[in-house]
Amino acid sequence: MIDQQAGSRSLLDIDLDPPIPSPPIVTTRLICLHMAGAAVLAAVFLTVPSCLLPLNLDAAPYFEDGFLGLTQAELHEKMGRPQAVRDRKSALRVFTYYPITDWSSYFSKLVSPENGEDVYTFTRHGIDIRYSFSYAADPNDERENRPLFVRLVDIELSPPTAIDKLPSLIPEFRPSADQAGPAFRSNIWVLLFKGAPSPGARFIVREKEKHRLDWTLSYQLFSMQGLPERLTRSVLIDRIEIGAQSLQLVTQRQRHTHEPILNPYSVEFIRQPAVPTSPVKTIPVPKYAE
Repeated sequence: MIDQQAGSRSLLDIDLDPPIPSPPIVTTRLICLHMAGAAVLAAVFLTVPSCLLPLNLDAAPYFEDGFLGLTQAELHEKMGRPQAVRDRKSALRVFTYYPITDWSSYFSKLVSPENGEDVYTFTRHGIDIRYSFSYAADPNDERENRPLFVRLVDIELSPPTAIDKLPSLIPEFRPSADQAGPAFRSNIWVLLFKGAPSPGARFIVREKEKHRLDWTLSYQLFSMQGLPERLTRSVLIDRIEIGAQSLQLVTQRQRHTHEPILNPYSVEFIRQPAVPTSPVKTIPVPKYAE
């Protein structure tokens, strides 16, 4: 919007009272030409995907989680100084942790600053909770100290905690209680969507052709022990990811790996009949003749 206004001023800023009088027909033509130019410029900006437009450095969270889309400086102001920084060494969640005092000297020599995740640790109700914040940077920003924006929040719990206890431990985790709330599962995770899509969230997404899809707040709950065939609210969760995912992508391209389920935080899910228990089969003991 700022660029459009600036462009409009430069094209329409003409002297309507020049010192040398001009014939009325010439003035009319100039105004028409400049107005046409402004209309063309506005049309060009409207057709450019929002992910390609310059970023507003006065960042604000895209969703109700309060984190996604914040700059690193704003996150530090909100959360305080992180206890450590970690970077990923492989695709198998192998991390190296660095004291915050050593990180600046490390990344300046070996890695880019956006590869570091700010780490915060808390203890709530006897559960150790570790927050890790991943960042995205504007690839078109070539400044040395370009701003970083929160793109993913990784929350780990030790020991694992039942799915129904998570909202009381993690204030930022506020799943929908609507029966129709989109929910999916695999053998190791549960994926929940909440709220309306945010056009600005495309910036923190790495998916190709991301500007063609809508991106919504998502909670992905992981269980390292695996999920039972019949999901219950006592299932233990090790990790939660707060991020932006596309419901369109899930339903159109990932339907073979994402099984739709009833929202586990809905009243209808709670009212389901209990899982029938099968009698325990004992191992037959052979009888021997005396």
